[in-house]
Amino acid sequence: MELLTIGAFAKASRLSQKALRLYNELGLLVPARTDPLSGYRLYDPAQLERARLVARLRLLDMPLARIKAVCDLEPKAAAEAITAYWAQVEVEHSARRDLAAFLVEQLTGKDSHMFDVELRDTPERMVLSARRHLTADELGGFATDLVRRLGDGTVPGLPGIEGAPFLIFHGEVNADSDGPVEWCRPVPIDQAVRIAERFPDLELRTDPAHREAYVRLTKAQLDPVSSVRALQTLGTWAVEHDLMNHLAGPPRQVFFADPTMAAADTPVSDLVGPLLPD
Repeated sequence: MELLTIGAFAKASRLSQKALRLYNELGLLVPARTDPLSGYRLYDPAQLERARLVARLRLLDMPLARIKAVCDLEPKAAAEAITAYWAQVEVEHSARRDLAAFLVEQLTGKDSHMFDVELRDTPERMVLSARRHLTADELGGFATDLVRRLGDGTVPGLPGIEGAPFLIFHGEVNADSDGPVEWCRPVPIDQAVRIAERFPDLELRTDPAHREAYVRLTKAQLDPVSSVRALQTLGTWAVEHDLMNHLAGPPRQVFFADPTMAAADTPVSDLVGPLLPD
């Protein structure tokens, strides 16, 4: 069958020549033949099916790298990949809808959903830590990898909440801002140096004694809106108790239960505002 010029292929596929050039550069839709002298691109009519699939997936706002992966799959696997992508989109859309509703409530003075704030004293501890610049979509993989490395049962820990791993948010973490974030795992002081030798890529440091104001979250509350509300609750609480000048550092999130194994109403995490000791 005769090859199509880029103009004819653009018309048949309803993709612009600009888009076709981009898809060629990304290896997503490569011309069947490129003239070695003129660089003119020619397409096989059989490529129209792939081109139309690319166009339709872009209507779903699917990223180009993910589209390439889907287009390279067999039809059944591609259908499953599209289903999984759309399920993820719906979850993210629901989270954005809830956040928008929260912002409207807050700006109109109608937000009355607040958390209870509790206090506890945390002793000085030794922690193994790793600090990274990460966006929101990278944070989960970073923390999960470290939990698995140090949670295989061979690394001694501390009992109770004092031994739970935690994240320190040294900066804002979202789709655009990359923190940094520090992951910490408390270890027994008398074994800290020996444990640290097993993990040369992690830093062994002291976490000073401090008080903690904290809000407890269930698995169902591990979402952006609940986190914003919890942090706002801590900030309001600190102002009401004249403790803004007593904050000992950036906010933390302590994980004392595995969210993947917990029921929706099970407490799994604390959002924490560290305070200077009395």
